[in-house]
Amino acid sequence: MTSTPRRRIFTIGYEGATQPELIAALSGAGVKQVIDVRAVPLSRKPGFSKNILAAGLKEAGIGYVHLKALGTPPAGREAARKGRMDEMKRIYSAQLETPEAGAEAAQMIALAEETPSALLCFERDPAQCHRTPLRETAMADWEVVDLYA
Repeated sequence: MTSTPRRRIFTIGYEGATQPELIAALSGAGVKQVIDVRAVPLSRKPGFSKNILAAGLKEAGIGYVHLKALGTPPAGREAARKGRMDEMKRIYSAQLETPEAGAEAAQMIALAEETPSALLCFERDPAQCHRTPLRETAMADWEVVDLYA
């Protein structure tokens, strides 16, 4: 009896990285698509706002999809900034219950089943980021590979 191969999802945060370092880490892992799970895909960090990031990834042969409803609401981002991770997770859990997040979670899964994909957010440490509760909720049985740029 053959077993079904485990599905794999990559995650990466760009905190402390440059766009070329991020792209090198993604390419080195064989990632072909970035799924941006930031509620607000803007960054003060050069190279990481939505359109500039998408263009840099495209040049490297990596697709880009933004799924806004899978981002953390403002109160959750504030709790995370203050180091209140339990509060952030509670707020984010409620976000994942919304119809929009449910639809985008299904889209995220379909995209990741189709091509090697990485969930992208700001925080370098996945334990300090909503991408961990996101994948634990929506992709509980998937193999996870946390990348670092």
